[in-house]
Amino acid sequence: MKQPEMKQIINSITVMLLVGCFHAVKADETKLGSSIGKISNTAINELSHGNPEEVGMSSEVLKKIDGLVQQYIDAGRIEGAVIGIIRQSKVIYLEAHGVLEGKTSKPMPEDSIFIMASSTKPVIGLATMILFDDGLISPDDPVSKYIPEYKDVQVVIPTKLVDKDVKVKSQAKKKSVKNSTSKTKAKSKKDWYSKNKREIPEYRLEKINRPLTIHDLLTHTAGLGTKGGLGSLIVKDRATPEDTLATWVPRMAARPLDFQPGTRWAYSSGSGLKVVGRIIEIASGMSLHEFIQSRILDPLNMKDTYWDVPEDQLYRMPYKFHSKAKGNGRVIGEDLSTYVSNSGGLFSTARDYLHFQQMLVNGGSLFGHQILKSETVAMMTTNQVGNLFSQAAKGGPGQGYGYTTAITLDQKKSRNGQIEGTYSWGGAAGTVSWTTPSKKLSVVYMVQKPSDLPRKIGAIVREAIID
Repeated sequence: MKQPEMKQIINSITVMLLVGCFHAVKADETKLGSSIGKISNTAINELSHGNPEEVGMSSEVLKKIDGLVQQYIDAGRIEGAVIGIIRQSKVIYLEAHGVLEGKTSKPMPEDSIFIMASSTKPVIGLATMILFDDGLISPDDPVSKYIPEYKDVQVVIPTKLVDKDVKVKSQAKKKSVKNSTSKTKAKSKKDWYSKNKREIPEYRLEKINRPLTIHDLLTHTAGLGTKGGLGSLIVKDRATPEDTLATWVPRMAARPLDFQPGTRWAYSSGSGLKVVGRIIEIASGMSLHEFIQSRILDPLNMKDTYWDVPEDQLYRMPYKFHSKAKGNGRVIGEDLSTYVSNSGGLFSTARDYLHFQQMLVNGGSLFGHQILKSETVAMMTTNQVGNLFSQAAKGGPGQGYGYTTAITLDQKKSRNGQIEGTYSWGGAAGTVSWTTPSKKLSVVYMVQKPSDLPRKIGAIVREAIID
C-alpha cells in the first residue's frame, strides 16, 4: 500500500474515532447535565443546612429550646410545635416537638401544616409592596381612587370616651375556681355598656379630615373595623359565603371609622387588609390568591402554603385548640366566606415561612428571584407610625410598626427584649415569626395554641449568638 493511501486510511479512522468520542461525550454530558439540573433545581429552591457554630451560634445554648418546649408540652400548655432558625442563609435548627394530635399521640412531623391566621398579614403586606415596586399603586394613594365608596366615609365619635384605644372591652366572665388549684383570677374590664353590652352608646358622626390611604390600611391607623370598635357595632353587616372581595369590601365602606385616619393605632384584625386585598386585585387585574401564588409562593418555593388545604394533605394539620371550634377543630375563619378571609386565611409550614423570612433578610431575593427591591423591604420593615404603636396596648414602649409588621426600636424599653431593628408578627392560632436583619437571623415558631413560649425562645436564641 502506498504511503498517501495509508495516511488517508489513518485520517479516516481518526475522524471516525473523534466523531464517536464526541457523540459519547455529548451523551454523557446530556446525562450529567440532566443530573446536575435536578441537583441544581433542588439546591437553588431549598435553603442549605449547617451547624450553629458555622454561623456564630452556640449549639449547646440552642439545645435549651428542646427542654423548654418539653416543659410546656408536659404542662399541657401546648401539644406540639415546629421551630425553625436560620442565620446567614443556613438553617441551623428545624425541629418538631410533641404530638400532632393529643388523641392519637402521633408525633409532630417537621412538615406539619399550620393555621397562620394573622401571620398571613405580612404576606399581604409583601404583595402590596410588590405593586409599589411595579408602580401600580402608592402608599399615599387614596383608597377611593380604587374603591369610590370610601370617598365619603365618616368617623364615629362616642359622646363619652371610655377607652383611649376606642375598644369595647367585654366584662370577663367569672370562672368557677371550685376544685381547682389555679390562681388565675377573672380580670374586671371596663365596658362601654353599664347594663346592656348590646346597647349602643351615644355618638355623633363627622367627616374625615383627609382621605383614607393605603398607608393607613397597612399600618392599622385607618380606624376601619378595629376590634370592638363602635363603627362595627353601628353597621353589623357581615360577609356571606357568596361574597368575594369585590362584593364585600365596598359594603364595608358603610361602617364609620373609629377615629380620624392617622391619629391612632388600633388593630384592624381583618377589615383593613381586606380592603388592601381588593386594591391588589384591581391594580393587578388578578385575584388576590392568584397574585400571591404567582408573585410570592411559587418563586419562593412555598409549595406547602395554601389558602385551602387539599383534602389529601389534611392529615398534616395539628389539632387547633379553640374554645369555639367545631368538629375536629381544623377550621378557623374570620368570616363565613373563605375567600374574603384573605388577611388571615393562609396555611403554611415552618420550612415555607423560613423561605419568606430569608427573602426579606436577603433584601427581597431568594432562589434567583428578585421579589422586591431592597429599598422597598427597608420601607416595609421600618417604623411608619411615629409613636402611635408604642402608645397602643398591642405595641408598648420601644415598639414601632411598619407595613404589616411590628418593629423593635429600643431593646431596653421593649417588653419582648428583641434586638433593635427586629421585625415580627404572629397569628391568633399561636404562630409567631421574627427577623433580626443586623444578625441575619430569623426564627419561625409554629404551634396552634398561644402562649408566652416565643418570648422565652427569643431569649435563648439571643443568648446563643456568639458573634
